[in-house]
Amino acid sequence: MPTEDCELGYLAHTGAGPNRGVVMIHDVWGLSDHTRDLARRMAAEDFAVLAIDLYRREAEVKIEDPGAWMRALSDVQVLEDIQAAAEFLAAHPSTGGHGVGVTGFCMGGTYALLAACGCRGLSAAVPFYGLLSHEHGLLHDPAGSDPTRKPREPLAALADLSCPLLCFFGAQDEYVPLSDVDLLRERLAAGDKESEVVVYPNAGHAFMNDTRSDAYRAEEAEEAWARSLAFLQERIP
Repeated sequence: MPTEDCELGYLAHTGAGPNRGVVMIHDVWGLSDHTRDLARRMAAEDFAVLAIDLYRREAEVKIEDPGAWMRALSDVQVLEDIQAAAEFLAAHPSTGGHGVGVTGFCMGGTYALLAACGCRGLSAAVPFYGLLSHEHGLLHDPAGSDPTRKPREPLAALADLSCPLLCFFGAQDEYVPLSDVDLLRERLAAGDKESEVVVYPNAGHAFMNDTRSDAYRAEEAEEAWARSLAFLQERIP
């Protein structure tokens, strides 16, 4: 399978395309071996996957407080990076004119949802356990969110959803309360875009991460992965 490090991150595809494109967004810990493995696994299912490196401009990445780190990131800059990644994939020979979707995990799930509401040209979005609110949890800043870095929370962005959306959560997620998931469902139901929210009762945060025995849930991960692949295959032209 052809893989390469490129200016925007890590690209994996079958080499026998053209394939549908997917921008994959890593969790708060960055573009790890686990993210690269997920990109290769998805590419093996006939996708061209660009696992973006959101930290490529950083001289050093030292994350002591994940919440503080995420709150300091500029959503505006990240969405510009995702837009650039989507346009890169759309023009890459591996996609050959196919459309581009987006997926992400934890922080990457948050940005996959925001991208579905703020980036141009995306055909589908599959966020995994993205943080939804600035009101509580890791994105809550007691001093108030910096509007230049965090213009709007994901729940508020849903009015601009521009593509089909499939979201996955665990009911035992300590970072994403079910009250936020209920609000997500309510606001999606009020919109006109295709959407589905899946909650696994026996899973928590990071249930897809098979490098973390404390979080990984094999049965839920296998089902969610299969559903996400089918969703992206069917919605990306």
